[in-house]
Amino acid sequence: MCAIIFMQVILIFKKIYIEVTNICNLNCLFCPGNNRDKEFMEINKFKYILNSLKGYTKYLYFHLMGEPLMHPEINKLIDLASDNYKINITTNGYYINRIENNNNIHQINISLHSFDEKNGKPLTEYLDEIFNAVDKLRVNNTIISYRLWTNNKYEKDIISALENKYKIKINGNTKIANGIFLEYSTEFIWPDINNNYCHQNGTCMGLRTHIGILVDGTIVPCCLDYNGKLKLGNIFEEDIKTIINSPRAKKIKIGFLNNQKVEEMCQHCNFYDRIKNN
Repeated sequence: MCAIIFMQVILIFKKIYIEVTNICNLNCLFCPGNNRDKEFMEINKFKYILNSLKGYTKYLYFHLMGEPLMHPEINKLIDLASDNYKINITTNGYYINRIENNNNIHQINISLHSFDEKNGKPLTEYLDEIFNAVDKLRVNNTIISYRLWTNNKYEKDIISALENKYKIKINGNTKIANGIFLEYSTEFIWPDINNNYCHQNGTCMGLRTHIGILVDGTIVPCCLDYNGKLKLGNIFEEDIKTIINSPRAKKIKIGFLNNQKVEEMCQHCNFYDRIKNN
């Protein structure tokens, strides 16, 4: 009698971020923006990336800089990627109706702190459009993660609207309903060598659980490297295995494993330091 052997495939990364565009409809005060050439990722390049990432992850996050739902072919990108990956999207919510009928989205993260009345619509209209889209997305079992930073100008009104919509009392991070959550946290400091935050000791999950791919194909260690300062290589020029095993990538990863930030940009980032201290 022959024994049946089951082999578990071990993927390199828990998730990989893909920046399908670095163009955004907003100009938020908390966002550093990016000074790179503005573009939408071409379908053929996107397909190339999808093929190149096979065996490296199961989860793709359409997010680094820019608003992914502005991509004119966003639903096609989602559908193409969903053949082999689970798709997560982070959005400011202003274009959420573009994907409300797509049943291939595993999770959508909605940054409610992006709202500002200066952007041309009142808060009630902004939230109503989001709530209506969420109601449709939930039918397809899409996980919803509302995100809100404390000390936000509209914080109390947004919390009140969420409580009225879902008939629940919110106190910090909250499971609002089945498949719907609120991530309620303080704002982090974006990495910038000119900011006032600097610590050589510290860790990060960059290159350990994830990497990011900018719209031009540049591979970076994490989703906060908004201008590609820690460029490891380009997926259109080298294979991903070579890039993530380069001397610079290995040095960064080993540093994090030893609680050391070897890159100056990383020393000026408090994302994981903030989590540790909360």
